[in-house]
Amino acid sequence: MTPSPGTEARPPLSLEDFEELARKAPETVTLEFINAKLEVKPVPDHLHGAILMWLLERCLQHRPDLRLYPEQGVRTESYRKGRARADGALAPYDHFVTQEGEWADPDGVLMTVEITSFDRDTNLRDRVEKRDGYAAAGIPVYLLVDRDAEELVVYSEPRKGAYKVRTSHPYGDAVKLPEPVSITLETEKLKDYTR
Repeated sequence: MTPSPGTEARPPLSLEDFEELARKAPETVTLEFINAKLEVKPVPDHLHGAILMWLLERCLQHRPDLRLYPEQGVRTESYRKGRARADGALAPYDHFVTQEGEWADPDGVLMTVEITSFDRDTNLRDRVEKRDGYAAAGIPVYLLVDRDAEELVVYSEPRKGAYKVRTSHPYGDAVKLPEPVSITLETEKLKDYTR
């Protein structure tokens, strides 16, 4: 059976093609390659930025040996040759200086952070695919700031491609991030960043 015009099977996007496309993307979007498919994420809003800045300050205050690198590209090879741009990647000071290109090796990253956006893809992207990609890459802690639910969800202990521990905490709670992060976040301020 011959496919009708316009329905021919297309070869999957290669990793090299994705990286070339990502380099040329307009500033109004962020491109990621998750679960072997192209993802387009809109540029974050002002409250997203305020939450990231709040978290960056907390991390620096409690762990001056570490830095929370915003919009850090991370390779998640073990998860279908993925490329994820984390809202934040917590790693030792100057950790990414020796990395080549914009997609860093996940080794040495202690925690990735995602702050949900108010778009239709955030559920699958932030709550499932990125979580699974970070776990498969062996990143010890994944912190999801879920703005829809007004809570922080902490995933830890990655084994065999999945996080074994999940805890959730409403805004206002003290949230202890497990080893190797070892930071307690007092989250009352996040109530100011709801919409």
